Amino acid sequence: MTEPADTPLFECLYQTFTDAADASQGKARTALLRDELKRRDLDGFIVPRSDEYQNEYVPAAAERLAWLTGFTGSAGLAIVLADRAAIFIDGRYTLQVRDQVDTRVFVPVPIADTTPSQWLGKNAGKGQRIGFDPWLTTPSAFEAYERGAHAAGATLVAVETNPLDAVWYDRPPAPLGAVNLHPKRYAGVDASKKLVRIAKGLGKGEALLVSNPHNSAWAFNIRGSDVSHTPLPLCTSLIAQDGKAQIFIDRRKLDEKTHAALAKLAQVHEPSDLLEALAQCGRDGATVRFDAATTPVALVNALKAAGGKAVVGDDPITLLKAIKNAAEIDGARAAHLRDGAAVASFLAWFDEAASRGKLTEIDAVKALETFRRQTKKLKDVSFPTISGAGANGAIVHYRVTDKTNARIGRGLFLLDSGAQYEDGTTDITRTIAVGKPTPDMRACFTRVLKGHIGIADAVFPKGTSGLQIDGFARRSLWDAGLDYDHGTGHGVGSFLSVHEGPQNISKRGSTALEPGMIVSNEPGYYRTGAFGIRIENLVLVEERMIAGAERDMFGFETLTLVPIDTRLVDTKLMTRDELRWLDAYHARVRKALSPLVSPATRKWLVAATKSLGRG
Repeated sequence: MTEPADTPLFECLYQTFTDAADASQGKARTALLRDELKRRDLDGFIVPRSDEYQNEYVPAAAERLAWLTGFTGSAGLAIVLADRAAIFIDGRYTLQVRDQVDTRVFVPVPIADTTPSQWLGKNAGKGQRIGFDPWLTTPSAFEAYERGAHAAGATLVAVETNPLDAVWYDRPPAPLGAVNLHPKRYAGVDASKKLVRIAKGLGKGEALLVSNPHNSAWAFNIRGSDVSHTPLPLCTSLIAQDGKAQIFIDRRKLDEKTHAALAKLAQVHEPSDLLEALAQCGRDGATVRFDAATTPVALVNALKAAGGKAVVGDDPITLLKAIKNAAEIDGARAAHLRDGAAVASFLAWFDEAASRGKLTEIDAVKALETFRRQTKKLKDVSFPTISGAGANGAIVHYRVTDKTNARIGRGLFLLDSGAQYEDGTTDITRTIAVGKPTPDMRACFTRVLKGHIGIADAVFPKGTSGLQIDGFARRSLWDAGLDYDHGTGHGVGSFLSVHEGPQNISKRGSTALEPGMIVSNEPGYYRTGAFGIRIENLVLVEERMIAGAERDMFGFETLTLVPIDTRLVDTKLMTRDELRWLDAYHARVRKALSPLVSPATRKWLVAATKSLGRG
């Protein structure tokens, strides 16, 4: 792999640095919405950051929360009443929300302290009518809103059309991204066999409404381009216990080859036919399973109104998709090897370029994407690259824009990025020293590294959940009175979402980890106004053979192959076993990447993976 000659040659094809949302418009746009609510005899309205599929990345036409408030985070919700408004955010966005939102219009509310339901209960007035969009609201969210409204003596009202859309004067059109077939060499299993397996898991007379487009994409072996960074075709499907399937997707997205392939698997309908299909299920007295996490309450209500029985719970496809088959695992390993060579080449270039003191956060993003594109396999980045210098690194989900772009000076630089390849999805974070780090930086970094190794080297019995091992990543930080507010790990898809369930490693991780699952391992530490630290690799759950074991035991194979910055390691804080792990990991990285990189990068790689000693 060759290095681009100069910074001006770097460019981004898959991400931009403009900040389309505008906090200065919050007051005027909220006034427009309030006028529309008054016209509809509504006293308030709930504005979630979601589309009809509860996607993490939504099409531009669904960015209602960003248009109204200026907030561009991947999770949030606003409630607008006649005399007050609030925006609810989690711990990842406590800093970002104040930078992006006019807090004189929308009061930021940490959702860990006050839920939207609780806020409604305290702030809505008796007899008021609070509107919500049933296409953007899950059944559980509806129940929570209803509890809050009831506590206030107010009424929750489902709107037929979204009042915000009525005042969104420059709303973009809905996406029409082309849909492609995902080859069996990457998928591993024919779609027909997947559909049979799904149907066999249903009860007699049951049907499964697949509201999560990721699950339909997996089940039918298709990929699309309707949203950024995830090869997702926005669609819904209905799979019956007798094996008959229907898929509801805009026909304009399908070429003849793709349409013909789908038609062999299912009846292909327009999305507008979905309500009638559910009504027919209701008239037939069918039971339909709905996914609690992604189903709009509008669909559940449509079935019930027609006489059908709704069962709201977990979509079984979610777990099937999470356990990767042999082809998907081989693809993940190949993707990480390719990606590791690209990222290592970038880091070798960065070490020299950053020392000159002229690089900016955007320069780094452009350079890294360029190195990845040189693989000739890159389809997209898997999320907007987090490129945070100094204090910006302490903003957990920081997104650099032309307005915020900072020069990378001495201190810590946090780079969280990922790639989409047809054979796998990657996600990696490295914290890099620019100049000589302070002892405090090294101590904090080493405690994060100890937590990372605690997960990577963990061995645990079958049935263990992410909740049970989350503390392994935090122990060293806790010893120093430190912690972090995000989860330690999330599931990752196979040329699908970089954030996938049901598995995760967190304080809420209740799903048992099973062989074939891919999760991230990313403890961190963030000091507001100073620096941020995160070390992230993706790991594969695998069986672990232990002599004399009385139970089936599992562990992790680390998939990510990129050096960890040893200039930030305080070996005095490390145990012998931790140093052995780090040396072994770096020896593996060096051996795997050396044949794939240029001589200049290889020279850097040898130095970056040099043994720290075994104590």
